[in-house]
Amino acid sequence: MPQNIDYNPEGDYYNLNTYLEEDTENEYADKDDDISFNATRYSDSGSSPFGIEVPPAGQQPRRSKTVKRVKLFRGNLVLDCPVSERITEKLTPERRNDREFAYMRYSAATCDPSYFVADNYTLRQNMYRTPRVTELFIVVTLYNEDDILLGRTLLGVMKNIKHLESRSNSKTWGKDSWKKVVVCIVADGRTKINARAKALLAALGCYQDGFAKNMVNDKPVSAHIYEFTSKIGISHVGETVTLKHEDALPTQFLFCMKEHNQKKINSHRWFFQAFAPLLNPRVCVLLDAGTRPGSTSIYHLWKTFDLKPHVGGACGEIKVMKGSGGVQLLNPLVACQNFEYKMSNILDKPLESVFGFISVLPGAFSAYRYEALLNNTNGSGPLEKYFKGETLHENADAGIFESNMYLAEDRILCFELISKRNKAYTLRYVKSAYAETDVPNKIGELILQRRRWLNGSFFAALYSLVHGCYVWRSSHNLIRKLMFHVEFFYQLITMIFSWFAIGNFFLIFVILINSMSDPALNFAPGYILSRVLVWIYGACLIACFVLAFGNRPGGSQPAYLVMVIFFAFLMGYLLFAVIYLSIRSVRMTLCENNNQFTVQMLFSNSTFRNLCVSLASTYVLYVVASLVFFEPWHMLTSFVQYILLSPMYINVLNVYAFCNLHDISWGTKGDTAVKTDLGVAKINEKGEAVEMEIPTVQEEIDANYLYHLKVVADAPVEEKKVPSADDKIKDYYALMRSSVVLLWVFTNVALCAFILNFIPDYRGSDVQTSSSTCGTTTLVTTPIVNTYLGVMLWSVAILAAVRFVGSMTYALQRIFGW
Repeated sequence: MPQNIDYNPEGDYYNLNTYLEEDTENEYADKDDDISFNATRYSDSGSSPFGIEVPPAGQQPRRSKTVKRVKLFRGNLVLDCPVSERITEKLTPERRNDREFAYMRYSAATCDPSYFVADNYTLRQNMYRTPRVTELFIVVTLYNEDDILLGRTLLGVMKNIKHLESRSNSKTWGKDSWKKVVVCIVADGRTKINARAKALLAALGCYQDGFAKNMVNDKPVSAHIYEFTSKIGISHVGETVTLKHEDALPTQFLFCMKEHNQKKINSHRWFFQAFAPLLNPRVCVLLDAGTRPGSTSIYHLWKTFDLKPHVGGACGEIKVMKGSGGVQLLNPLVACQNFEYKMSNILDKPLESVFGFISVLPGAFSAYRYEALLNNTNGSGPLEKYFKGETLHENADAGIFESNMYLAEDRILCFELISKRNKAYTLRYVKSAYAETDVPNKIGELILQRRRWLNGSFFAALYSLVHGCYVWRSSHNLIRKLMFHVEFFYQLITMIFSWFAIGNFFLIFVILINSMSDPALNFAPGYILSRVLVWIYGACLIACFVLAFGNRPGGSQPAYLVMVIFFAFLMGYLLFAVIYLSIRSVRMTLCENNNQFTVQMLFSNSTFRNLCVSLASTYVLYVVASLVFFEPWHMLTSFVQYILLSPMYINVLNVYAFCNLHDISWGTKGDTAVKTDLGVAKINEKGEAVEMEIPTVQEEIDANYLYHLKVVADAPVEEKKVPSADDKIKDYYALMRSSVVLLWVFTNVALCAFILNFIPDYRGSDVQTSSSTCGTTTLVTTPIVNTYLGVMLWSVAILAAVRFVGSMTYALQRIFGW
């Protein structure tokens, strides 16, 4: 058998042939699992993968059903399984003699992830005479993504490993860098994994059918773990996945296929609690299947940890996949999200990085220092808080605040890192690291995605504000702690604006359209449009609430699409109103000053000052910041779409999110236990008959019959209905949802009612318009409304200025290496 002189297996469990005892002769039968392998999609020669002849579509491959006795290793089922000769024949003679390239290791885990180490499970990297040091431990979480999405992520990872190998002058990287990187793929449910994704993993050599079992030693298997070092690479991912053998570096794969679907947070538990303690990596990188990291992005993330020992977590830029030639940007939803992502990475992430606390490190592409995540000896710490949300739904005492907070568990992890007791970890944004991902291209998908984002973000931000004093238990210096509190205050202000966003938008809308109905402006359609648009706006808003309370977004896409189109038209009219009013105010000011122009003269006009300052602080700031970061192209391709669709975020996404606060389920905890209340039918020792308990005595049959007759004859006893524990929890969450929505609606309505009371009706007989021979003099004629408008628009300008200053400070940090 091939042997690796560095390999130090304990006992003979690696060599199946040394102790596997054949009980029956070989038989061949169709495979039980529903999986087919379409070779043309994985072809590097044009007909079949590696020249393998595969069955026609729909026909299952034949499987050996040889029965063998297998010894347990340390009480666990662990096997070294030979891989296909089609894989080994492509290896060099030296590689062919390395066991890690010739055998796939299978382990059947029958425990919870937290007991993986205690139950004596091991990983290949620990089995060498000199255990391998893992510098980078990369996890790819997989649900039902297909081979294209998975292949896209693995291609990016392989390119990063190749880049690490090429850094010959590095103290850490260079030749054999692949030995310091382990790629862990965690599939969330054996029945949920996409058949083509599983076929791709099999083509890479890190999965084989036939070895996984449901039970081991009367214990149910919770996860199937496959380990293999693959010399097969991915050369291209387009409509198909193209594999290659030449110029492919080895990749250490650890494929964990969970038996049940238990959600992404449980997949991270396997990564952090089961595998990471055995490998003790320096840096852990988190990726979602479908997210493609840049070819050097993982190195740049690692370099941040290497140069800055106080950094506990880092993230790069998430880019939107635009398709070939940017074709995806033709979809306004994709273009809108592209602009949103870009400006967040230019303004928001740099600002938070300067303070040292990034509110969220996206699970799709982020990295953590493993040491920083570890709990203390009492079991409390960042990871304990991170995984608390997985079992929170089982706790009847958990409130809706806590439950929604853990919808954004990655935000909780970020706060726990910076406030870790007696530590001084900060979070950092790494602009040079990026990853591309698909974004929702349908309104229904976008609404569902943002529900979790918005609710989790809101309550998690509230958590950091309430527990802000925890940063004083850390060992940060005084300046850093004060900077954290400045950021918390900034978050508080943005939260208040988010809470009143729907009311403020409606008020600005009413103020502008009412101003357009002023006869002094000589805009004839202004009055009619102001009345019609208000009624349509109200109808759409009511429809948003009705749909949010009782309909699936996917089933209501036509209705949502109509509302999004209306809000886009509405935003277009508001922009026209702002420009029209600004031009009129400039003309009026010039007329009053005998056409003598000065800058001071312009800003003496309150209408021009309020409108232009708010516009300049947002849109002009976008342009300037984008130019400073040398990324102006999204301004050309996505700016207009973002402006027109921005009301959608306030009136559609926010409404759905708040109306579904009670939706906090973390998974499908169905009734999966095997019931035995009916008895069990057993095959006898000879296998010729079934042994089962059945009534055969006539008296027993008669007694059963009389019992049921008595039940029918007796009057029914009135049973007092007592709500179950689950019903009580659901009722509580629904009540709290309704309470929060009512509070949100009433506070916004109160704000609107107060301000609307002071907005004049220009067609009313009791309104005195303020005009002169030069035209209208102000936007509105009431001081209260002017004050409100000034506060709102200048607040927007101040918040934008804070973002811009933070962005420029981050740019200076990058230049000077601070």
